[in-house]
Amino acid sequence: MAKEYHTINQIAGPLVFVEKTEPVAYGELVSIALPDGSIKRGQVLDTSDDVVVIQVFEGTGGIDRASGVKFLGETVKMPVSKDMLGRILSGSGDPLDKGPPIIPEKRLEIIGAAINPYARDNPQEFIQTGISSIDGMNTLVRGQKLPIFSGSGLPHNDIALQIARQAKVLGEKEEFAVVFAAMGITSEEAQYFMKDFERTGALKKAVVFLNLADDPAIERLLTPKLALTTAEYLAFDLGMHVLVILTDLTNYCEALRQIGAAREEVPARRGYPGYMYTDLASLYERAGRIKGKRGSITQFPILSMPGDDITHPIPDLTGYITEGQIVASRDLHRQGIYPPVAVERSLSRLMGQGIGPGHTREDHRAVSDQLYAAYAEGRDLRGLVAIVGKEALSERDRKFLDFAAAFEDRFVRQTKDEDRSIQQTLDLGWELLSALPVDALTKIDRKFIEKYHPMNRKK
Repeated sequence: MAKEYHTINQIAGPLVFVEKTEPVAYGELVSIALPDGSIKRGQVLDTSDDVVVIQVFEGTGGIDRASGVKFLGETVKMPVSKDMLGRILSGSGDPLDKGPPIIPEKRLEIIGAAINPYARDNPQEFIQTGISSIDGMNTLVRGQKLPIFSGSGLPHNDIALQIARQAKVLGEKEEFAVVFAAMGITSEEAQYFMKDFERTGALKKAVVFLNLADDPAIERLLTPKLALTTAEYLAFDLGMHVLVILTDLTNYCEALRQIGAAREEVPARRGYPGYMYTDLASLYERAGRIKGKRGSITQFPILSMPGDDITHPIPDLTGYITEGQIVASRDLHRQGIYPPVAVERSLSRLMGQGIGPGHTREDHRAVSDQLYAAYAEGRDLRGLVAIVGKEALSERDRKFLDFAAAFEDRFVRQTKDEDRSIQQTLDLGWELLSALPVDALTKIDRKFIEKYHPMNRKK
């Protein structure tokens, strides 16, 4: 039977400091008996010969020096089962959907390890999200981690839900699942997420974790770990292909900063703890494919950049760990364009491995490069027009200027329920490029022009 200690000497924010204990392990679970008879749960955050630091999951309200502390000799484990599909859980893994408790087939440690680089298989299969600005220009590949860099007030949650509904691997009969984890969201947002999943039927193939803004910060640190542990079970035990959507990682990092301040740690950039890079890497690097295993984990983390600052520590460190980024544009959002993806600032570093013959279509890379080049030229001309006026442009320049507007209005803009196939996306790209002179299509091989250009198809 676990020994009870009454040696609490300090309470700071969500942390409790206990003296004169037996040796305890990092991450060990703790129960704290309050004077009123209620029990609170916690976890060992730091341990030394003199003092043990405990983070309390439900907050430290009501805990005093008379409270009894027991160390339970085990760490946080996630009960997992295939029956989790279709369930909505809290940020600590408890059912929110009025369904029965999950009967576990396994109980897994939530502090997983990054995939061994030697055991990693190369990401290569194309995942179709149905969003042209992603599929056509910044392709998502199975096993990749591709974050969305957004800003306050931008519709990143709508994009996340659309990807969760529409994501699929073409021509595959394999089982596909979505693990959706929302951190620090309002009750209104939580209701919106739940209704959307239920309305569209996407919940059947999803496991949803919801951590609310008024939930303890400690729970916010658990939520992505629980979600990724669930994803690892579905992927590597059951052989499923799992898309993990984490929103909003900024709230997770704010919780890290809050805990660091309570521990009186020496802060690093902008007050965030110096180990934030390592902590984020421990989440992101759990994505990938493992040689000899059927399943895979693809990550779509979403973070809102404070002040739209892409050099802020959270997006900056994320960019070093992940394989590219999708950047949301406030300018496009102001124009009423959804999804407001800034193609010129976005990048998928693994795109080349998931497109072309056998994956999408042979002309994919050429069309993508040409669209990017033409759009960049059209955007540059907007600056010139502001100085000299449109009348001063040559006929060729006017075509590129018009192309940039058409690209945003027709290629980038979609409705929230519009699910375009990759063929529709590429054909739309060709349709837009057909407004430019053929000799301006310098990024596309002549054989593709002869095969796919609308003027040749009509012949």
